[in-house]
This record gives sequence, C-alpha cells and structure tokens, in this order.
Amino acid sequence: MITRLGLFALFCLAAPGIAAATSDAMLFRLFLIDGTSVVSYGEFARVDDRVVFSMVIGGEVEPRLHAATLPASAIDWARTDRHAASTRYQWYAQTRGEDDFLRLSNGVAGVLNDVLLTTDRTRAREVAQQARATLAEWPREHYGYRQQDVREILSFLDEVISDLRASAGMTSFDVALVAMTPDIVLEPLATMPSLRDQIDQAFRVASFAERSSERVALLQTVLRLLDEAGAVIPPADAAALRRLADTRIQEEQVIDARYGELTRRLLAAANRGAARARIGDVERVLDRIPREDTRLGRRRPEMVQALRASVLAQLDAARRLRLLRDQWAIRLSLYRDYQRSVGAQLLQLVKSQPALEAIRRLDGPTPDALVTLQARLRGGAERLDRIRPPGDLRITHDLLVGAWRFAESAVNGRYQAARAASVTTAWEASSAAAGALLLLSRVQQEIRELLEPPRLQ
Repeated sequence: MITRLGLFALFCLAAPGIAAATSDAMLFRLFLIDGTSVVSYGEFARVDDRVVFSMVIGGEVEPRLHAATLPASAIDWARTDRHAASTRYQWYAQTRGEDDFLRLSNGVAGVLNDVLLTTDRTRAREVAQQARATLAEWPREHYGYRQQDVREILSFLDEVISDLRASAGMTSFDVALVAMTPDIVLEPLATMPSLRDQIDQAFRVASFAERSSERVALLQTVLRLLDEAGAVIPPADAAALRRLADTRIQEEQVIDARYGELTRRLLAAANRGAARARIGDVERVLDRIPREDTRLGRRRPEMVQALRASVLAQLDAARRLRLLRDQWAIRLSLYRDYQRSVGAQLLQLVKSQPALEAIRRLDGPTPDALVTLQARLRGGAERLDRIRPPGDLRITHDLLVGAWRFAESAVNGRYQAARAASVTTAWEASSAAAGALLLLSRVQQEIRELLEPPRLQ
C-alpha cells in the first residue's frame, strides 16, 4: 500500500495545462436555425420560450451591452449547447480548474496519508470510501474537467479499499459505478465581434425579435454604431446600412400607427356597446379583432393581445351592467313608491333650505320665520321613522331622517339663540344647519340616481 501511495503523489504532480484565455470576457455563441450565429456577452438564459442574453453594441474601452431576447425556437440548440459546454470547460480550465483539481488531489492525498498512519482499519476503510464518493461526484460538478484523471484516481482508491477490506477478512467488494459526463469536444472560443459584426448581429436579432419595441431599439443602435464607425466601414456600405435601418424603422412606425388606429377604433366601439349594455355589439367587436389583424398582416401580436383583453373586459362590464339594469327595472316601482311616500317631507326640507342656509351663516331668519319653520318641521322625523323603505334604501332613508332632525335642531337652536342673544348657541345651530344641508344634498342625489338606469362605471 505504501508503494501505491507514493505513486499517487507523483500522479497528482503531473497536472497537464491548457491554453491561456484570449479574452477577458466569457463569450458564448448562439447558433440560429438559419445557419448564422450571434455572440452573447456572458451567460445566456432560457426563460420559458425565450432566450435572454447580452449583445455587445459599441464601446471602445468597455463594451456597451444591450439586453436582447430571441425566441427559443430560433436557436439551434444542439450546436449552441455543444459550444456552450466547450466554452464553460475551457474557461473553467483557464481560471479555476487546475487550482480546484490540486485542492482535490491534496485532499485525497491527505485522506490516504491518514489511512496509512491510522491503526483503526475500519475507520481507514470508511475514510477511503468517503474520499471515493467525493471523487465520483467531482467531474460532474466541474464541467468534466480532468475526468480521465479522476477515473484513474478512483481506480487507485478502489485498490486501496480492496486491500483494506481484504485485511479485515471481507471477501466481497461492491464497486459503485461512476457516471462521468460525456467527453467535451473542444471548439474555438467566440471572440469579441467587430463593429461590422455587431451591426450585422443587430440586424439579425431584430429580424427574429417578437416585439416591435425591441426591433426598433436594435435598429436605432445600428444607427448609433454607424455614427461612431467613422472610416472603419466604407462610406458606401455605411450609407446602404443606414438606409436599410431607416427603412425598417419607418416600416415599424407605419405598422404601429395602423395598429394604434385599429385599437382606438375598436375600443371606442366596444366602449359604446358596453355603456349601452348591448352585449351583442361588444361581441361583434371581439369577433372583428382577428379579421382586422389578418388584414394588417398579423404584425403586432402583443398589441392584438392587449386589445383583446380590453374588449373582453368591456364585455364583462356590459354583462354586469345588463344585470344591474334588469335589477333596476324590477325594483323601479319600489323606488317610485318610496319617492311618493317621502315626497311631502322631502319637499318641506327643500323649501327650508334658504332658512337653513341663513342659520348656517348666522344671518337669520327672523323670529317669525323661525316659529313658522318650527311648526312645519315638528313631528316630521317621527312620521319618517314610521315608513318602511326597501332594503337597499335603508341607508338613504336614515340619511333623510338625520337631515330632518338636524333641521329641527338648527331651527330650535337659532330661536333659542335669538331669545338669549347667545352667540355660542347660534354657532351650535349653525353646525346643525350645515349637517342638515349636507345630508339633504346626499339624499336628493341618491334618490335621483335610483330613479335613473345604472350607468357603466
């Protein structure tokens, strides 16, 4: 066993290297189904049916990055994943791989040294088996780096464990199979795209982008890159690229305007139908959306989706309004009966408004007018209390009773203030008059609304 441990130490020192990095950034290449590719600055992420990545857009010292998305269906995933695995492997090897492997090797060597020195053979066997388990997982967790070397170390550990089991009189040895990652096929690392490559890639991604806003943003970056290019791009090529970008931006703007006009027109029709509780009118607007979208070439799925959602909301509103109007039609006779039952008392309060306003301002009315008002209002609250309003008019009726009581209190208080020439009492009467006027206004408004058909909110 001592000989084997010595050989292991020599093996750990024989660590092959790998070529140094040629760039300070980890660049990935996204291969598209049309055979072209774009460079991602840093890792890309697949989120549902889209791929999110960063594009290099200009910048001489520090690259400017543009967040971009592509449909996942536009990616050649076999080539992209293969290249990404190669990139991660090479970057890991160039940065941390050898240090991590050295730490692993030193750790295993330390374990085996403990195995050699300990007199507890059972403990030695357990430690060796734990080291083997750690080794078995290491390639999978480290991009398959030096997994062939790990296989050889595992084979060595298996022999050590076998010797320990044999020395303990154990005749059987269960070898756990190790699932290594597939061998990485190294591919050339992506390089920082040139200015012309950046422009071409912006056009390429714009052609795949699903949203108009993203396409326009990419095309505008092309124009900025052309402004910065100077003599890097031949004038004739720069002029042609600028015309292409301008033309595509104008096309997007024209399409936006057409869909904007369509949205305004159909939403206005849906709003009119919903305001009249005409469900059929709103449904016809909903049916028009796909036909109008087809007529315009199906160029703005996100705007059509938003338009459809808005019209569906109007359809729900129309259905609710229709139910409210049907309910109102059923209860209208009850509302009119209530209006007739309180009409006389309500009229008395309305006629008392000028006097209540004068009391609120501490400006009258005359004592004779106050006496007349006292007689007119006396007992009115009790008469209102005897009325049994419909359930949904209970609150309105309570407001009416409260308005009447405030009015009585205001008139009586003003009369007492006049008799005693008490400003304090006059102010108390003023507060009561203000309360009566406020509640009376609310009662009038609520009764008026109840007698009108419900409106779209």
